[in-house]
Amino acid sequence: MNNFLPHKKIILASGSPRRQEYCKELGLDFSIQLKEVEEIYPDHLKHHQITDFLAQLKSKAFEGQLSKNDILITSDTIVWHENKALGKPKDYDDAFQMISSMSGKTHEVITSVCIKTNVKLETFHSITKVTFVHLTKDEIDYYITNFKPFDKAGAYGIQEWIGLIGISKIEGSYPNVVGLPVDKLYTKLKNYA
Repeated sequence: MNNFLPHKKIILASGSPRRQEYCKELGLDFSIQLKEVEEIYPDHLKHHQITDFLAQLKSKAFEGQLSKNDILITSDTIVWHENKALGKPKDYDDAFQMISSMSGKTHEVITSVCIKTNVKLETFHSITKVTFVHLTKDEIDYYITNFKPFDKAGAYGIQEWIGLIGISKIEGSYPNVVGLPVDKLYTKLKNYA
């Protein structure tokens, strides 16, 4: 299915190498355009409302700049744990605290994707439940020190060492945990052909 949208210009507004790789694997011909967006959301938002809001906020930065054949893709991922959103950790201590709080427990990874054209805006989300085994302090320290997961929601990447040794169960989409619900994105994009 190489480039199943041949007459469209797809713009991926994400600096995430993981999202870029997934879009390549889908066979999409896309360009990467990044805009500075302050990722702040209203306090009253919960769960997928947060990622929906932030994915749409990122798309607003392109307002009035899309031509007829452009399709813009923006997205946002959070970890939802104990009724709280875990974004990207600020530093080592923040990452350590996040992973420790999830050790031996189940959390949700929520990714929202916004697809925008010059006439339409569509937002959808995917939720995956992930269960960690009980992790030791040494294991958490080793992971953070060696993999530096400061660009990842919840301070971990499932595709890295911690995903190999620390996850006992996953319910839902694996690519969603990596940062992009590829199955849903593919289904939605087919409607734009």
